[in-house]
Amino acid sequence: MLVLNNAVAQNAKADGYRGIWFTLGQVSAYGDKYSGGLGTYTSSHVPVGVYAKQVHKTFFVYGGTTQQDEKHLLIMIGYFDHKKKSVPKPVIVYDKKNVDDPHDNASLSIDEDGFIWVFVSGRGTSRPGLIFKSNEPYSIDAFEEILQGEMTYPQPWSVKGKGFLYLFTKYTKGRELYWKTSEDGRNWTEDKKLAGMGGHYQVTNLYNKKLASVFNYHPGGNVDKRTNIYLVQSVDMGKTWATVNGKTIQTPLTDPVNDALIKNYEAEGKLVYINDLNFDKNGNPVILAVISKGFQPGPAGDPRVWTIMHWMGNNWRFDSVCTSTHNYDMGSLYIEQDKWQIIGPTETGPQQYGTGGEMALWESTNEGKTWKKQVALTANSTRNHSYARRPLNAHPGFYSFWADGNADTLSVSNLYFCNKKGKVWKLPYNMQNDVEKPELLLSTGKP
Repeated sequence: MLVLNNAVAQNAKADGYRGIWFTLGQVSAYGDKYSGGLGTYTSSHVPVGVYAKQVHKTFFVYGGTTQQDEKHLLIMIGYFDHKKKSVPKPVIVYDKKNVDDPHDNASLSIDEDGFIWVFVSGRGTSRPGLIFKSNEPYSIDAFEEILQGEMTYPQPWSVKGKGFLYLFTKYTKGRELYWKTSEDGRNWTEDKKLAGMGGHYQVTNLYNKKLASVFNYHPGGNVDKRTNIYLVQSVDMGKTWATVNGKTIQTPLTDPVNDALIKNYEAEGKLVYINDLNFDKNGNPVILAVISKGFQPGPAGDPRVWTIMHWMGNNWRFDSVCTSTHNYDMGSLYIEQDKWQIIGPTETGPQQYGTGGEMALWESTNEGKTWKKQVALTANSTRNHSYARRPLNAHPGFYSFWADGNADTLSVSNLYFCNKKGKVWKLPYNMQNDVEKPELLLSTGKP
Protein backbone atom coordinates (compact mmCIF):
# COMPACT_ATOMS: atom_id res chain seq x y z
CA MET A 1 0.00 0.00 0.00
CA LEU A 2 1.54 3.29 -1.15
CA VAL A 3 1.21 6.16 1.32
CA LEU A 4 1.84 9.77 0.28
CA ASN A 5 1.80 12.62 2.83
CA ASN A 6 -0.36 10.62 5.26
CA ALA A 7 -2.86 9.88 2.46
CA VAL A 8 -3.17 6.63 0.58
CA ALA A 9 -2.58 6.89 -3.15
CA GLN A 10 -5.75 6.76 -5.24
CA ASN A 11 -6.06 3.63 -7.40
CA ALA A 12 -3.48 1.84 -5.27
CA LYS A 13 -4.16 -1.75 -4.26
CA ALA A 14 -4.66 -2.66 -0.63
CA ASP A 15 -3.23 -5.92 0.66
CA GLY A 16 -6.47 -7.21 2.15
CA TYR A 17 -10.16 -6.66 2.79
CA ARG A 18 -10.39 -4.62 6.00
CA GLY A 19 -13.64 -3.03 7.08
CA ILE A 20 -13.99 0.31 8.86
CA TRP A 21 -14.93 0.34 12.55
CA PHE A 22 -17.03 3.24 13.81
CA THR A 23 -18.83 4.53 16.87
CA LEU A 24 -21.40 7.31 16.72
CA GLY A 25 -20.56 8.21 20.32
CA GLN A 26 -24.18 8.58 21.47
CA VAL A 27 -23.99 6.24 24.42
CA SER A 28 -26.83 5.45 26.82
CA ALA A 29 -27.38 2.76 29.45
CA TYR A 30 -27.18 -0.10 26.92
CA GLY A 31 -24.37 1.18 24.76
CA ASP A 32 -23.99 3.22 21.60
CA LYS A 33 -26.87 4.13 19.32
CA TYR A 34 -24.90 2.29 16.67
CA SER A 35 -21.31 1.13 16.41
CA GLY A 36 -19.11 -1.72 15.23
CA GLY A 37 -18.01 -2.98 11.84
CA LEU A 38 -19.85 -0.68 9.43
CA GLY A 39 -18.06 -1.32 6.15
CA THR A 40 -21.37 -2.07 4.41
CA TYR A 41 -23.32 0.75 6.11
CA THR A 42 -25.90 2.39 5.48
CA SER A 43 -29.15 0.98 4.15
CA SER A 44 -29.46 4.30 2.29
CA HIS A 45 -26.35 3.52 0.22
CA VAL A 46 -27.70 1.48 -2.71
CA PRO A 47 -26.65 -0.45 -4.66
CA VAL A 48 -23.35 -1.40 -3.01
CA GLY A 49 -22.84 -4.50 -5.14
CA VAL A 50 -23.67 -5.43 -8.72
CA TYR A 51 -23.44 -8.80 -10.46
CA ALA A 52 -22.26 -8.40 -14.07
CA LYS A 53 -23.15 -11.50 -16.06
CA GLN A 54 -21.01 -10.31 -18.98
CA VAL A 55 -17.86 -11.10 -16.99
CA HIS A 56 -19.41 -13.41 -14.37
CA LYS A 57 -18.24 -11.22 -11.50
CA THR A 58 -19.91 -9.50 -8.57
CA PHE A 59 -18.41 -6.05 -8.01
CA PHE A 60 -18.83 -4.44 -4.59
CA VAL A 61 -17.81 -1.33 -2.68
CA TYR A 62 -17.26 -0.97 1.05
CA GLY A 63 -15.80 1.31 3.67
CA GLY A 64 -12.28 0.08 4.33
CA THR A 65 -9.37 1.15 6.43
CA THR A 66 -5.58 1.07 6.56
CA GLN A 67 -3.58 -1.59 8.35
CA GLN A 68 -2.07 0.92 10.76
CA ASP A 69 -5.14 2.95 11.65
CA GLU A 70 -8.41 1.06 12.01
CA LYS A 71 -10.41 4.32 11.89
CA HIS A 72 -9.07 5.81 8.65
CA LEU A 73 -11.82 5.57 6.00
CA LEU A 74 -10.87 4.34 2.53
CA ILE A 75 -13.44 3.99 -0.26
CA MET A 76 -12.73 0.48 -1.52
CA ILE A 77 -13.82 -1.67 -4.44
CA GLY A 78 -13.34 -5.37 -5.11
CA TYR A 79 -15.04 -8.20 -6.91
CA PHE A 80 -15.72 -11.90 -6.62
CA ASP A 81 -14.83 -13.90 -9.72
CA HIS A 82 -17.50 -16.62 -9.87
CA LYS A 83 -15.54 -18.72 -12.35
CA LYS A 84 -12.27 -18.72 -10.42
CA LYS A 85 -13.94 -18.51 -6.97
CA SER A 86 -11.42 -15.84 -6.02
CA VAL A 87 -10.99 -12.14 -5.21
CA PRO A 88 -8.23 -9.74 -6.28
CA LYS A 89 -6.56 -7.25 -4.00
CA PRO A 90 -9.12 -4.46 -3.52
CA VAL A 91 -8.50 -1.03 -4.98
CA ILE A 92 -8.61 2.31 -3.17
CA VAL A 93 -10.97 4.50 -5.17
CA TYR A 94 -10.62 7.42 -2.76
CA ASP A 95 -8.95 8.20 0.55
CA LYS A 96 -11.25 10.13 2.90
CA LYS A 97 -8.11 11.24 4.77
CA ASN A 98 -9.20 12.67 8.14
CA VAL A 99 -12.62 10.98 8.06
CA ASP A 100 -13.47 7.82 9.98
CA ASP A 101 -17.23 8.02 9.37
CA PRO A 102 -18.90 5.34 7.20
CA HIS A 103 -21.68 7.78 6.35
CA ASP A 104 -19.12 8.63 3.64
CA ASN A 105 -19.22 5.10 2.20
CA ALA A 106 -19.95 4.68 -1.51
CA SER A 107 -22.55 3.21 -3.82
CA LEU A 108 -21.98 1.46 -7.12
CA SER A 109 -23.43 1.41 -10.63
CA ILE A 110 -22.42 -0.26 -13.90
CA ASP A 111 -23.56 1.40 -17.11
CA GLU A 112 -24.65 -0.25 -20.37
CA ASP A 113 -21.09 -0.18 -21.70
CA GLY A 114 -19.69 -1.92 -18.64
CA PHE A 115 -18.01 1.10 -17.06
CA ILE A 116 -18.06 1.03 -13.28
CA TRP A 117 -19.24 4.16 -11.47
CA VAL A 118 -18.52 4.78 -7.80
CA PHE A 119 -20.66 7.40 -6.04
CA VAL A 120 -18.91 8.46 -2.84
CA SER A 121 -21.12 9.99 -0.16
CA GLY A 122 -20.39 13.37 1.32
CA ARG A 123 -21.69 14.59 4.66
CA GLY A 124 -23.80 17.72 4.64
CA THR A 125 -21.90 20.71 3.26
CA SER A 126 -18.70 20.01 5.20
CA ARG A 127 -17.53 17.08 3.04
CA PRO A 128 -18.39 16.89 -0.67
CA GLY A 129 -19.67 13.81 -2.42
CA LEU A 130 -17.75 12.56 -5.45
CA ILE A 131 -18.41 10.52 -8.58
CA PHE A 132 -15.75 8.28 -10.15
CA LYS A 133 -15.73 6.29 -13.39
CA SER A 134 -13.53 3.31 -14.22
CA ASN A 135 -10.99 3.82 -16.99
CA GLU A 136 -11.94 0.51 -18.60
CA PRO A 137 -15.16 -1.54 -18.73
CA TYR A 138 -15.52 -4.12 -15.95
CA SER A 139 -12.15 -3.10 -14.52
CA ILE A 140 -11.32 -1.84 -11.03
CA ASP A 141 -7.69 -1.02 -11.81
CA ALA A 142 -8.09 2.76 -12.15
CA PHE A 143 -10.79 5.40 -11.70
CA GLU A 144 -11.22 8.96 -12.94
CA GLU A 145 -12.88 11.63 -10.81
CA ILE A 146 -15.89 13.03 -12.68
CA LEU A 147 -17.73 15.33 -10.27
CA GLN A 148 -17.79 16.81 -6.78
CA GLY A 149 -20.90 18.20 -5.15
CA GLU A 150 -23.25 18.20 -2.18
CA MET A 151 -24.69 14.69 -2.07
CA THR A 152 -25.15 12.23 0.78
CA TYR A 153 -26.62 8.72 0.81
CA PRO A 154 -26.02 8.15 -2.94
CA GLN A 155 -28.47 5.93 -4.81
CA PRO A 156 -27.54 5.81 -8.53
CA TRP A 157 -29.52 3.78 -11.06
CA SER A 158 -28.45 3.06 -14.62
CA VAL A 159 -31.63 2.92 -16.72
CA LYS A 160 -31.36 1.12 -20.05
CA GLY A 161 -31.35 3.56 -22.95
CA LYS A 162 -31.77 6.58 -20.65
CA GLY A 163 -28.63 7.07 -18.56
CA PHE A 164 -28.57 7.70 -14.82
CA LEU A 165 -31.40 8.51 -12.45
CA TYR A 166 -29.60 9.52 -9.28
CA LEU A 167 -31.31 9.96 -5.91
CA PHE A 168 -29.48 11.46 -2.95
CA THR A 169 -29.81 13.63 0.15
CA LYS A 170 -28.91 17.25 0.85
CA TYR A 171 -28.89 18.90 4.28
CA THR A 172 -31.04 21.84 3.24
CA LYS A 173 -33.77 21.80 5.91
CA GLY A 174 -32.88 18.52 7.53
CA ARG A 175 -32.01 15.49 5.44
CA GLU A 176 -34.09 16.29 2.37
CA LEU A 177 -34.40 14.09 -0.72
CA TYR A 178 -33.27 15.14 -4.20
CA TRP A 179 -32.75 13.65 -7.65
CA LYS A 180 -31.03 14.50 -10.89
CA THR A 181 -30.37 12.76 -14.21
CA SER A 182 -27.58 12.36 -16.73
CA GLU A 183 -27.33 10.67 -20.11
CA ASP A 184 -23.57 10.16 -19.87
CA GLY A 185 -22.65 10.53 -16.18
CA ARG A 186 -20.66 13.69 -16.88
CA ASN A 187 -23.34 16.25 -17.63
CA TRP A 188 -26.09 16.42 -15.03
CA THR A 189 -29.37 18.26 -14.67
CA GLU A 190 -29.91 20.60 -11.74
CA ASP A 191 -30.82 19.13 -8.35
CA LYS A 192 -34.56 18.73 -7.88
CA LYS A 193 -36.19 18.23 -4.48
CA LEU A 194 -38.35 15.16 -4.01
CA ALA A 195 -39.39 15.54 -0.37
CA GLY A 196 -38.78 17.96 2.48
CA MET A 197 -40.89 17.49 5.60
CA GLY A 198 -38.14 17.99 8.17
CA GLY A 199 -35.94 15.20 6.89
CA HIS A 200 -36.01 11.67 5.50
CA TYR A 201 -34.12 8.43 5.06
CA GLN A 202 -34.92 6.62 1.83
CA VAL A 203 -34.28 3.35 0.03
CA THR A 204 -34.82 3.05 -3.72
CA ASN A 205 -34.97 0.28 -6.29
CA LEU A 206 -35.56 -0.12 -10.01
CA TYR A 207 -38.04 -2.49 -11.68
CA ASN A 208 -37.59 -2.35 -15.44
CA LYS A 209 -37.82 1.44 -15.93
CA LYS A 210 -39.92 2.12 -12.82
CA LEU A 211 -37.95 3.73 -10.02
CA ALA A 212 -39.54 3.50 -6.58
CA SER A 213 -38.48 5.44 -3.50
CA VAL A 214 -39.56 4.47 0.00
CA PHE A 215 -38.86 6.87 2.87
CA ASN A 216 -39.77 7.86 6.41
CA TYR A 217 -39.88 11.38 7.85
CA HIS A 218 -38.27 13.16 10.81
CA PRO A 219 -40.72 15.31 12.79
CA GLY A 220 -39.11 18.66 13.51
CA GLY A 221 -35.94 17.46 11.82
CA ASN A 222 -35.25 15.00 14.67
CA VAL A 223 -33.83 11.73 13.29
CA ASP A 224 -34.56 10.03 16.63
CA LYS A 225 -38.26 10.49 15.90
CA ARG A 226 -38.14 8.93 12.40
CA THR A 227 -41.57 7.56 11.64
CA ASN A 228 -44.23 6.92 8.97
CA ILE A 229 -43.61 5.21 5.65
CA TYR A 230 -44.10 6.70 2.18
CA LEU A 231 -43.68 5.51 -1.41
CA VAL A 232 -43.39 7.44 -4.66
CA GLN A 233 -42.45 6.15 -8.10
CA SER A 234 -41.46 7.41 -11.53
CA VAL A 235 -41.47 5.69 -14.92
CA ASP A 236 -40.03 8.63 -16.90
CA MET A 237 -36.66 9.38 -15.25
CA GLY A 238 -38.17 11.70 -12.66
CA LYS A 239 -40.13 13.94 -15.04
CA THR A 240 -43.27 12.95 -13.13
CA TRP A 241 -43.86 11.18 -9.83
CA ALA A 242 -46.84 9.15 -8.70
CA THR A 243 -48.19 7.15 -5.77
CA VAL A 244 -48.16 3.36 -5.73
CA ASN A 245 -51.56 3.26 -7.42
CA GLY A 246 -50.52 5.66 -10.16
CA LYS A 247 -51.89 8.97 -8.90
CA THR A 248 -49.66 11.86 -10.00
CA ILE A 249 -48.23 13.92 -7.15
CA GLN A 250 -46.50 17.28 -7.08
CA THR A 251 -42.95 17.48 -5.77
CA PRO A 252 -41.48 18.36 -3.44
CA LEU A 253 -43.68 16.73 -0.83
CA THR A 254 -43.86 19.11 2.14
CA ASP A 255 -46.83 17.93 4.22
CA PRO A 256 -46.43 14.70 6.23
CA VAL A 257 -50.05 13.83 5.45
CA ASN A 258 -50.11 13.22 1.70
CA ASP A 259 -51.16 10.66 -0.91
CA ALA A 260 -47.79 8.88 -0.77
CA LEU A 261 -48.29 7.89 2.89
CA ILE A 262 -48.44 4.12 3.33
CA LYS A 263 -48.94 3.96 7.09
CA ASN A 264 -49.11 6.57 9.83
CA TYR A 265 -46.77 5.06 12.39
CA GLU A 266 -46.48 8.46 14.08
CA ALA A 267 -50.07 8.09 15.32
CA GLU A 268 -49.04 4.76 16.91
CA GLY A 269 -45.96 6.25 18.58
CA LYS A 270 -43.63 3.96 16.61
CA LEU A 271 -40.33 4.48 14.81
CA VAL A 272 -39.45 3.23 11.33
CA TYR A 273 -36.00 1.96 10.25
CA ILE A 274 -36.11 1.09 6.54
CA ASN A 275 -33.93 -1.84 5.48
CA ASP A 276 -34.73 -2.75 1.90
CA LEU A 277 -37.11 -2.40 -1.04
CA ASN A 278 -37.80 -5.11 -3.60
CA PHE A 279 -40.58 -6.15 -6.01
CA ASP A 280 -42.79 -9.22 -6.23
CA LYS A 281 -43.15 -11.27 -9.42
CA ASN A 282 -45.76 -8.80 -10.69
CA GLY A 283 -43.63 -5.73 -10.06
CA ASN A 284 -45.45 -4.66 -6.90
CA PRO A 285 -43.23 -3.10 -4.21
CA VAL A 286 -42.32 -4.98 -1.04
CA ILE A 287 -40.66 -3.14 1.85
CA LEU A 288 -38.60 -4.52 4.73
CA ALA A 289 -38.36 -2.34 7.83
CA VAL A 290 -37.71 -2.64 11.56
CA ILE A 291 -40.50 -1.06 13.60
CA SER A 292 -39.45 0.06 17.07
CA LYS A 293 -40.77 1.77 20.20
CA GLY A 294 -37.65 3.78 21.04
CA PHE A 295 -34.47 5.20 19.51
CA GLN A 296 -32.05 4.18 22.25
CA PRO A 297 -30.61 0.65 22.44
CA GLY A 298 -31.82 -1.71 25.13
CA PRO A 299 -35.02 -3.51 26.06
CA ALA A 300 -37.06 -0.31 26.52
CA GLY A 301 -37.38 -0.07 22.73
CA ASP A 302 -38.72 -3.60 22.33
CA PRO A 303 -40.34 -5.13 20.48
CA ARG A 304 -38.23 -4.37 17.42
CA VAL A 305 -40.31 -6.06 14.77
CA TRP A 306 -38.97 -6.98 11.34
CA THR A 307 -41.94 -6.08 9.17
CA ILE A 308 -42.91 -6.77 5.55
CA MET A 309 -45.14 -4.25 3.76
CA HIS A 310 -46.51 -5.68 0.51
CA TRP A 311 -48.59 -3.77 -2.04
CA MET A 312 -51.28 -6.21 -3.16
CA GLY A 313 -52.51 -4.14 -6.12
CA ASN A 314 -55.23 -2.29 -4.21
CA ASN A 315 -54.08 -2.32 -0.58
CA TRP A 316 -51.02 -2.78 1.62
CA ARG A 317 -50.53 -5.91 3.69
CA PHE A 318 -48.34 -5.86 6.80
CA ASP A 319 -46.72 -9.05 8.13
CA SER A 320 -44.21 -9.69 10.91
CA VAL A 321 -41.07 -11.77 10.35
CA CYS A 322 -39.33 -11.85 13.73
CA THR A 323 -37.91 -9.56 16.40
CA SER A 324 -34.31 -8.61 17.19
CA THR A 325 -32.40 -6.58 19.76
CA HIS A 326 -31.32 -3.37 18.00
CA ASN A 327 -32.85 -0.73 15.71
CA TYR A 328 -29.89 -0.95 13.32
CA ASP A 329 -30.09 -4.71 12.83
CA MET A 330 -30.14 -4.30 9.06
CA GLY A 331 -30.90 -7.05 6.55
CA SER A 332 -31.89 -7.48 2.92
CA LEU A 333 -34.95 -8.85 1.13
CA TYR A 334 -34.72 -11.30 -1.77
CA ILE A 335 -37.66 -12.16 -4.02
CA GLU A 336 -37.49 -14.83 -6.70
CA GLN A 337 -40.90 -15.83 -7.99
CA ASP A 338 -42.70 -17.56 -5.10
CA LYS A 339 -39.68 -17.85 -2.78
CA TRP A 340 -38.92 -14.85 -0.59
CA GLN A 341 -35.85 -14.69 1.64
CA ILE A 342 -34.38 -12.33 4.23
CA ILE A 343 -30.73 -12.35 5.27
CA GLY A 344 -29.84 -10.30 8.32
CA PRO A 345 -28.60 -10.20 11.94
CA THR A 346 -31.86 -11.32 13.50
CA GLU A 347 -30.19 -13.44 16.20
CA THR A 348 -28.64 -12.12 19.41
CA GLY A 349 -24.88 -11.71 19.06
CA PRO A 350 -21.97 -11.58 21.49
CA GLN A 351 -22.60 -7.86 22.10
CA GLN A 352 -26.22 -8.42 23.05
CA TYR A 353 -27.52 -4.87 22.86
CA GLY A 354 -25.11 -3.66 20.18
CA THR A 355 -25.61 -3.13 16.46
CA GLY A 356 -26.01 -6.41 14.60
CA GLY A 357 -25.79 -9.94 15.93
CA GLU A 358 -25.63 -13.39 14.39
CA MET A 359 -26.70 -13.69 10.75
CA ALA A 360 -29.62 -15.90 9.72
CA LEU A 361 -31.51 -16.72 6.54
CA TRP A 362 -35.31 -16.65 6.68
CA GLU A 363 -37.70 -17.91 4.05
CA SER A 364 -41.34 -17.44 3.08
CA THR A 365 -43.25 -19.50 0.51
CA ASN A 366 -46.52 -17.56 0.79
CA GLU A 367 -45.43 -14.05 -0.30
CA GLY A 368 -44.29 -12.88 3.10
CA LYS A 369 -47.30 -13.88 5.19
CA THR A 370 -45.31 -16.27 7.36
CA TRP A 371 -41.58 -16.80 7.75
CA LYS A 372 -39.34 -19.63 8.92
CA LYS A 373 -35.66 -19.43 9.87
CA GLN A 374 -33.89 -21.78 7.47
CA VAL A 375 -30.18 -21.38 8.21
CA ALA A 376 -28.03 -19.95 10.98
CA LEU A 377 -25.32 -18.33 8.86
CA THR A 378 -23.05 -17.46 11.79
CA ALA A 379 -22.80 -18.79 15.33
CA ASN A 380 -20.54 -18.46 18.38
CA SER A 381 -18.96 -15.31 16.97
CA THR A 382 -16.70 -13.03 18.98
CA ARG A 383 -17.95 -9.91 17.17
CA ASN A 384 -21.40 -8.88 15.97
CA HIS A 385 -22.19 -9.17 12.27
CA SER A 386 -24.11 -6.28 10.72
CA TYR A 387 -25.59 -4.74 7.56
CA ALA A 388 -26.21 -7.70 5.28
CA ARG A 389 -26.39 -6.23 1.77
CA ARG A 390 -28.04 -7.53 -1.39
CA PRO A 391 -26.12 -7.01 -4.63
CA LEU A 392 -28.11 -5.83 -7.63
CA ASN A 393 -28.93 -8.87 -9.81
CA ALA A 394 -27.64 -11.00 -6.93
CA HIS A 395 -25.94 -14.19 -8.12
CA PRO A 396 -26.52 -17.36 -6.05
CA GLY A 397 -22.78 -17.64 -5.46
CA PHE A 398 -22.42 -14.18 -3.87
CA TYR A 399 -25.87 -13.58 -2.48
CA SER A 400 -25.24 -11.29 0.49
CA PHE A 401 -22.20 -9.59 2.01
CA TRP A 402 -21.55 -7.89 5.33
CA ALA A 403 -18.97 -7.00 7.97
CA ASP A 404 -18.35 -7.86 11.61
CA GLY A 405 -17.06 -5.78 14.50
CA ASN A 406 -17.18 -5.49 18.26
CA ALA A 407 -20.08 -3.15 19.02
CA ASP A 408 -18.59 -2.18 22.40
CA THR A 409 -14.95 -1.40 21.59
CA LEU A 410 -12.62 -0.75 18.68
CA SER A 411 -11.82 -3.97 16.84
CA VAL A 412 -10.78 -5.39 13.52
CA SER A 413 -13.61 -5.80 11.02
CA ASN A 414 -13.70 -8.69 8.59
CA LEU A 415 -15.88 -8.90 5.50
CA TYR A 416 -18.01 -11.92 4.65
CA PHE A 417 -20.35 -13.20 1.96
CA CYS A 418 -22.72 -16.12 1.65
CA ASN A 419 -24.24 -18.06 -1.19
CA LYS A 420 -27.93 -18.68 -1.69
CA LYS A 421 -27.74 -22.01 0.17
CA GLY A 422 -26.29 -20.40 3.28
CA LYS A 423 -22.60 -21.25 3.08
CA VAL A 424 -20.40 -18.43 4.36
CA TRP A 425 -16.94 -17.26 3.29
CA LYS A 426 -14.61 -14.73 4.88
CA LEU A 427 -12.67 -12.38 2.62
CA PRO A 428 -8.91 -12.33 3.26
CA TYR A 429 -7.94 -9.64 5.77
CA ASN A 430 -4.27 -9.93 4.76
CA MET A 431 -3.29 -10.91 1.22
CA GLN A 432 0.11 -12.18 0.17
CA ASN A 433 -0.88 -12.70 -3.46
CA ASP A 434 -2.64 -10.54 -6.04
CA VAL A 435 -5.52 -13.03 -6.19
CA GLU A 436 -6.68 -15.32 -3.40
CA LYS A 437 -9.65 -17.52 -2.56
CA PRO A 438 -11.91 -16.56 0.35
CA GLU A 439 -11.98 -18.83 3.38
CA LEU A 440 -14.99 -21.14 3.65
CA LEU A 441 -16.29 -21.09 7.23
CA LEU A 442 -17.66 -24.07 9.09
CA SER A 443 -21.24 -22.88 9.01
CA THR A 444 -24.60 -24.57 9.13
CA GLY A 445 -25.33 -23.72 5.51
CA LYS A 446 -27.15 -26.30 3.42
CA PRO A 447 -24.84 -28.56 1.34
